[in-house]
Amino acid sequence: MKSLSETKLEDNSGAPQVDSATTSRLQNELLSASRSRRSFAYFAVIVMFWALIYVPGLFAPPLLDDADSIHAEAAREMLLRHDYVTLHANGIRYLDKAPLLYWLTAASYSQFGFTEFATRLPLTLFVLALLLACYALGSELAGNSAGLFAALILATAVGPYLYTRFLIPDIVVGLWLTVTVKFLWTGLQEEAPSLLLCAGLGVVTALDVLTKGLIGLVFPVGIIVLYVLATGKYRQLLRLRPVFTTAVFLAVAAPWHILAILRNPPQGESKGFFWFYFINEQINRYLNKRVPHDYNKVPFLLFWGLLLVWLLPWSPYAVAALRKVPARWREWRGGLTEERHAALLLAIWALVILGFFSFSTRQEYYVLPALPAFALLAGMWLAKEEKSSLDSSERRSGRVCGRILLASGIVIFLIAGALAVTLPPLPPGTDFADALRKDSNLYTLSMGHLFDLTPKALGAFRLPLALTSLGFFAGTTLNWWFRKRNQAAKGNYALAGMMVLVLCAVHLALGIFYPVLGSKALADVVQREYQSGDVLVCDGEYANASSVNFYTGIQLRILNGRINGLWYGSYFPDAPKVFDDDNSFQKLWRSPQRVFFLTFDARGPEKVRTMGAPYYQLLRSGEKAVYSNQPARR
Repeated sequence: MKSLSETKLEDNSGAPQVDSATTSRLQNELLSASRSRRSFAYFAVIVMFWALIYVPGLFAPPLLDDADSIHAEAAREMLLRHDYVTLHANGIRYLDKAPLLYWLTAASYSQFGFTEFATRLPLTLFVLALLLACYALGSELAGNSAGLFAALILATAVGPYLYTRFLIPDIVVGLWLTVTVKFLWTGLQEEAPSLLLCAGLGVVTALDVLTKGLIGLVFPVGIIVLYVLATGKYRQLLRLRPVFTTAVFLAVAAPWHILAILRNPPQGESKGFFWFYFINEQINRYLNKRVPHDYNKVPFLLFWGLLLVWLLPWSPYAVAALRKVPARWREWRGGLTEERHAALLLAIWALVILGFFSFSTRQEYYVLPALPAFALLAGMWLAKEEKSSLDSSERRSGRVCGRILLASGIVIFLIAGALAVTLPPLPPGTDFADALRKDSNLYTLSMGHLFDLTPKALGAFRLPLALTSLGFFAGTTLNWWFRKRNQAAKGNYALAGMMVLVLCAVHLALGIFYPVLGSKALADVVQREYQSGDVLVCDGEYANASSVNFYTGIQLRILNGRINGLWYGSYFPDAPKVFDDDNSFQKLWRSPQRVFFLTFDARGPEKVRTMGAPYYQLLRSGEKAVYSNQPARR
């Protein structure tokens, strides 16, 4: 005997029926499972592109001189000294930088030793974290496709790749700002943001300060304040519990700064940590009055124009996306859609960084923390293009951008291909560095060495040029072809795949260029010959031979180089007496003690000839060389 309820759930044929609540529940479960599978697939795609592009750089080439190995050496000495407050390089206090990246690099050294892999692992993992953070924020702003495309743009764009080839923290600032904007967006959507969210906002801002100094506070505060002023969301801002959030920020950010001030007070001729770190290194740098003045300033228009280079090959889509940013003030406080609010927030993020540096010292890589904002804007636009109707403005703009990229790709294909085919390879036994011209006036720019290239030197880059030529032709052609058939997503994947090949070519080119940018070959010779009691002298400033210091672990004496990075720390009373002038070096060279002398320009041979004592060349690479006052032992 069936119950009444069972009878009601049968149709005329006697088959059981499912009630509407059960149907709705099953549909929600299926939808949730589908979303989970899609999210996992997107996650896997992001990790795959990151691994293909960034993992090879963990192992090669060796560390570069200057910032790369100076920062690596600071982390190495941090671990060896067990001093996690005051940075040192070559045994001298190095008070320029905030500590977070050095803490993490030192932790990596403690697990993997003093290797290229250990040096680059933290920064490479930060890149992955940034890609995933962009995916999470993009998904929240405009759906999973927007998040995926934003992450792919960052993973494959030129700028983020180039400026993670050496150890600088700017990409990490981009990560903290991405997380900050996510917390802000989530908090402003909620009636009562949780204490955890507000604490997270305070913590991530503190991490930003511990990564890059005061701009780690200026940028997030500037973004939040300008967005609130623009949209009139004053009351919503109070929901973020500003007093509590500030207390959390100070609890995380203040201890290191206080300890650094206490452990580095004014001593002798030094004004102490506070003056150098806050006043000289940050405020005076912004005002272009920093001492020493060891940097150049990128022209204003070039600084902005390079955005198009750093976002390649996605620049046309980023420009198209900017048209979706509401430009009228009245719109900002009116009935903007959620998508338009998101576009406005991202535009303010980018504008804060670009505007800040427009009135200050400008290096090419200072735009890096703004690139996630442009990637998210472009990702949102690409997602909308994919879902829009065939005759929509997004589809039409996408096809126009495809044609622009195709034309650019053909030009690159022809030029790079012609160079790869017609340039003769360097003759066997030719030193690559000898084929370059030197213009040291440009070396204070991060890409200054590119201007050293000559037609003869380009012959060493035939394989990278060929890969670049083929990659751009295939990628831009496929992108145009797919977009012409209204398959925008496939076009995006074609561009991303193209950049795997192009950035592989960049990686190969950096390996070819390495003898000019690094000195590991000199370090190998010194390490092979060095015995306890020997002395290692660097000609000129420490940055010239910082990779030798890192690889050998030997403290350098420095000839006529009490300048730039180690200048300030050298005035502390405990600074090692490692600075020589011509007279003291000549006495050292003529002494019975064995001396290794590292030189880095054409004047090196002349210097050892005038010592009035024998000299022996142990290695020469271009204008770099290592000499000794005694013959080789082996």
